[in-house]
Amino acid sequence: MRRSSLLLVVAIVAISLNLRPPIAGIGPLVQEIRLDTGLSNTLLGLLTTLPLIAFGVFSVWTASISKRIGTEVTMGLALLLVASGTLLRVIPFHLALFGGTLVLGIGIALGNTLLPGITKKHFPKRFGQITGIYAATLGLGAALASGISVPLSEGLGWGWRWAVGVWGFVALTALLIWFPFMKRSRPEIRTTSMRDSLKRLGRSSAAWHVSLFMGFQSFTFYVIIAWLPDILTEQGMSPLVAGWMLFLTQIVGVTATLFIPAWAAGRHDQVVPVWLILSCELIGVAGLTAGLLFPVLIQTGWVILWASLIGVSLGSTFGLALLFIGLRTRDNETANELSGTSQSIGYTLAAIGPALFGAMHDATGSWILPLLFLFTIGVSKLASGLLAARNRMV
Repeated sequence: MRRSSLLLVVAIVAISLNLRPPIAGIGPLVQEIRLDTGLSNTLLGLLTTLPLIAFGVFSVWTASISKRIGTEVTMGLALLLVASGTLLRVIPFHLALFGGTLVLGIGIALGNTLLPGITKKHFPKRFGQITGIYAATLGLGAALASGISVPLSEGLGWGWRWAVGVWGFVALTALLIWFPFMKRSRPEIRTTSMRDSLKRLGRSSAAWHVSLFMGFQSFTFYVIIAWLPDILTEQGMSPLVAGWMLFLTQIVGVTATLFIPAWAAGRHDQVVPVWLILSCELIGVAGLTAGLLFPVLIQTGWVILWASLIGVSLGSTFGLALLFIGLRTRDNETANELSGTSQSIGYTLAAIGPALFGAMHDATGSWILPLLFLFTIGVSKLASGLLAARNRMV
């Protein structure tokens, strides 16, 4: 790999490392934030939901923005928004906390959407490999933020504001690394308007299959992140062990994401990878559900198996969803448009997933019905994935 290409990979990794921590770092600090601010659980939930809403709304606009100012400059803008929004939350006012969350959510939406197009543009022959690297880095960033938020806040005495605010400086560092590439950015020739692009994608069955696969993947991911510890603690597991099970899910997912896209990209189609990965998810979710009926199946040894299988699927399906964006498009412009559309659908579903899952539990007093519903989502994901896996272009 040439030196310029290697520097670009470093820059892509640096960007990826910043697109999850501002969200993932909030969860472990919720109790501390509640005690310090007096915010209700509903308002605290907005700290996670607001970025997802921003993803759903602004992802679809990213292609239009990049056509006006260039892909590389748009990515620089994304990093600036992530950094400024993250640092804004350090200011001890509720408006700054929620305003900063919305700003960083917009920045992450832009960054999420542009990465597949940038990878396709600069690494057309290594798309699967580079996709696996940056998708794994996204998961690593989330796991890292989840793990160090409390030690930074309580262990080092920084307090929750700086425990989440420190990621603003990491984003600024990524912006400095990315800056040389911004100088090469040029506005792109607008071959179609945004409205025409959306109409064209709307008429493509392949685009719908990729978008639905992304949507179901995002729905499942955010449900598991939000509720897996609660599911396990209600069955008698200690909060500490339940937290480690979630960490295990994320780490296994990162490992799977690193390898699966590269393997899948080298195949004529991705039907076999989709079958293998979704089988892992369905077995894992079925195991959790069975454990509610037969407690022996949710003891620590079995839970490690269920959590690992779900982790393999969550990481791999995310990597595959990003891979499909590149494999099913012919050029960078179409990749950006499909990325924006699919991620808009994906994160809109993700925004309602945790709330719907929790509401089903409140209505029934049990996790069985919500988990059965999650199983049906997995079956739907399998169906859309098999269709998206076919070797055809948008």
